[in-house]
Amino acid sequence: MANQGVSNERKRELEQMDPFQEALAKSIKWAKAHKKQLMISIGALVGVVVVFSAIMFSFKQSEIKASELAATAYEKYEKQFSLNQDARKGYDAVKGDFQTLLSEYPNTSAGRMALINFGKICFEAKAYDQAFDLYSRALPVLGDKTGVKNFLLCTLGTICELKNDPEQGKSYYIRVEESSSNLLKDDARFALALIYESLNDSDASRRMYEKIAESQGSSMYKDIAQAQISK
Repeated sequence: MANQGVSNERKRELEQMDPFQEALAKSIKWAKAHKKQLMISIGALVGVVVVFSAIMFSFKQSEIKASELAATAYEKYEKQFSLNQDARKGYDAVKGDFQTLLSEYPNTSAGRMALINFGKICFEAKAYDQAFDLYSRALPVLGDKTGVKNFLLCTLGTICELKNDPEQGKSYYIRVEESSSNLLKDDARFALALIYESLNDSDASRRMYEKIAESQGSSMYKDIAQAQISK
């Protein structure tokens, strides 16, 4: 009888569900009751995954096409330029390729870098208006790094001077001179010193020369600056 009593007690224990089984049973019951909504949610999730995968594939394909187009354009420019060292003919040979790259693939790595690389080609070809436009567009896109930012600002300042607009050029050089980085700072100071001289502001010009002379490290402008201060 004792054996029978134990057997019945064990039977009752086995008939009782543990917490995991009980939770699983509730989940199955809920899923059955909300089958339609659950299928809709699963379908929506699958749709999101499919759309995301398609976007990533399209983005990757765009990057590949943009890189190929950029490589072809650079190669074409180098080939044309090597014939007679004529930057304008090189520019004419590739301007259509770069315009396609910039208009159709602006958000790719190759498209963003083309703002600087094609800007350089325009600058060398003396297409200053186009070079200014490209470098201006590159500034908010690629100017998050101080080195690139100072390079773009100095180049924009130089273009303004070449376009006979020293006042606007001054505004770009000042941003470099006031930046936390020393990269191209003496270049900007020297350009400012010359602009201030042209504007008959001898005190501001002298301050720039003094900053160059007092700057740390070597600078190609130091000898000139010290000569100007000693006058």
